[in-house]
Amino acid sequence: MTDAAAASPEEIVRSVAQAGARKARIEAAATMMLAAMAGAFIAFGAVFASTIGAGTELGAGPTRLLMGLGFSVGLFFVVVTGAELFTGNSLMITSLLTRQIGIGKVARNWTLVYFGNLFGSLVIVLMVFYGRWWELADLSFGGFSVAVADAKVDLGFMAAFLRGVLANMLVCLAVWMAAAGRTTTDKLLGVALPIAAFVAAGFEHSIANMYFTPLGVLVAAESGTIEAAGLTHNDVDGLTVAGVIGNLIPVTLGNIVGGVLVGLANWAVHLRRRIADEAAEAED
Repeated sequence: MTDAAAASPEEIVRSVAQAGARKARIEAAATMMLAAMAGAFIAFGAVFASTIGAGTELGAGPTRLLMGLGFSVGLFFVVVTGAELFTGNSLMITSLLTRQIGIGKVARNWTLVYFGNLFGSLVIVLMVFYGRWWELADLSFGGFSVAVADAKVDLGFMAAFLRGVLANMLVCLAVWMAAAGRTTTDKLLGVALPIAAFVAAGFEHSIANMYFTPLGVLVAAESGTIEAAGLTHNDVDGLTVAGVIGNLIPVTLGNIVGGVLVGLANWAVHLRRRIADEAAEAED
């Protein structure tokens, strides 16, 4: 991505705000379909990341980096296809601040997209589970899935919330970088590094967790998978539906805060003053 090819910061804010306004006006059925697509795409990225991470002996740092690069394909699919991702749509705060839409439109979109993402994620969870993917590599894939899910449901509320804030700051910066790009290659590069950073750091993404935690619950009930994870049955007592919900709530709230912070900061720095100047010029 070159400076000549990239959009300016002000252009990106305007583009993101306009895109959010368009999203808010899409009919409900289409929004749900686009959201289900995005949930499936993020789940595909999670499958790829898990496949990379299972059984590796590269060490924590290199493994997490490779997992992050693998996971980034999910957001790349979302960006290129125009699918609807809840975490990225927290940037609709820019549309609200520029008065292109109201709070009701934002709430409607976030609600539809969140549950559409959940549906798409769970479809992939069931296909991966009943396709017996977790049995591959002598149950190392299954063991890895159980270990990841168990670590997530064991997080305390504040830890999950703060990791959610940090994760979506990076996800929204990835969306921002993609919006700056003019070509598909630009968008790929813009997405890959911020996503690799959040995965490598161990931050929490609500839509990714809609894949990781339910799959962990299902796989943990299968023979040999808990042992393959190096855990005992007592260790995974939090892998329940209640545990999944208990993780998703703080992570989702944190994701909203992180995304809103990115949108708010960029609007305030790059667009608010410009709009005020334009209004003053119009009065003159």
